[in-house]
Amino acid sequence: MISRLIAAATLALAALPALASEAMPELKVTTLDGKAFDLAAQRGKWVIVNYWATWCVPCIKEMPDISNFVKSRKDVTAIGLAFEDTDVADVKTFLEAHKVVYPIAQVDPTEPPKDFGTPRGLPTSFLIAPDGHVAKRFVGGVDGKKLGDAIAAGK
Repeated sequence: MISRLIAAATLALAALPALASEAMPELKVTTLDGKAFDLAAQRGKWVIVNYWATWCVPCIKEMPDISNFVKSRKDVTAIGLAFEDTDVADVKTFLEAHKVVYPIAQVDPTEPPKDFGTPRGLPTSFLIAPDGHVAKRFVGGVDGKKLGDAIAAGK
């Protein structure tokens, strides 16, 4: 039984996109306000790429933490990826009640961004280093301390 679980876990991990520390993922999306967001254009800053959904309680809890962290640091920016199949108007209405300082794009759960793939749980965040490589992946909620510690470890 345990060997089957280990084998299943190994297969699941093998199916994840190759986001090792040397990976330089691409991400080009249109935000809900109609602007283009290109991860490559953010070089020189730490970037938080955050998958979330309006129905996800831990996502809602972490949004103010990410927003406050971005506000507190000139070397950090973020992009929120609303990972759900719902009307854009519903996501915009949600964001009126849960304001953030970073842009939000809605991504199709059936066609997620190629280099980031389908998250295995929500929320999922990727911390992208200033040179463009993935410094850390977080599955579950993040806060300023976790993000700050990961940045300090990545310098």
